[in-house]
Amino acid sequence: MSKSLEGHAILVTGASGGIGAAIVERLAAEGARPIIHYGRDREGAEALLARVGGHGWIVQADLSTEQGPFGLWRGAVAAAGRVHGLVNNAGIRTEISVEASPEDWKAAWQKEFQINFFAAADLSKEAIVHFKAHGGGRIVSIASRAGQRGYAAEAMPYGASKAALINLTKSIARSFGAEGVTAVAIAPGWVRTDMAEDFIAAHGKAAAVADIPIGEMASPSEVAELVAFVLRPSQASLNGATLDVNGGSYIR
Repeated sequence: MSKSLEGHAILVTGASGGIGAAIVERLAAEGARPIIHYGRDREGAEALLARVGGHGWIVQADLSTEQGPFGLWRGAVAAAGRVHGLVNNAGIRTEISVEASPEDWKAAWQKEFQINFFAAADLSKEAIVHFKAHGGGRIVSIASRAGQRGYAAEAMPYGASKAALINLTKSIARSFGAEGVTAVAIAPGWVRTDMAEDFIAAHGKAAAVADIPIGEMASPSEVAELVAFVLRPSQASLNGATLDVNGGSYIR
């Protein structure tokens, strides 16, 4: 396998399982030293670090708090010194009905945006400053098909937060590309993770893949492979792109 990321320290948020863990393993395989962020699952993060031969670091932070993202970035820099890339992967999907009380409605939107968007924006802010001072860097944000085509009635905060993440990516790309800071969004459809398994348990696999022409969800390893490719120094011209990984269920 190509070692195109040799020596690069790359922070991956929400990395203790699912897509995040797959990204960490792929980055390590291509020579990077991943900075593994976790919120609560320290055991999962430690097991992941062991799987990549210990060639990386673990940093804990609660991204649901206002100061969590800033503390995470400080921890990442303290561990690695120079950080070369940021992968905004952490995300949640909650369900809230328009029939909910105003208090529950507001709470659901605020929590979802804090983790899915505000934390990514705060980390991106810190990364941009760091990258400008150290010769450049790349930001990859895991968005969603839901942010492009809209989403289900009971999960509108998820789609809206992912749409904001795509727009943030475009703004970073346009604003800081000349200074060596580039940004790319990756927009998967359904990926076979715990989130997807919960949906399948409630609604069945047929419902999950009904509008996917290839009839299957993406695997975490597919997304991870694309993230690693995007992070290669040779791929600077992808700056500003949103790359679709949805099996043909949304075609622009």
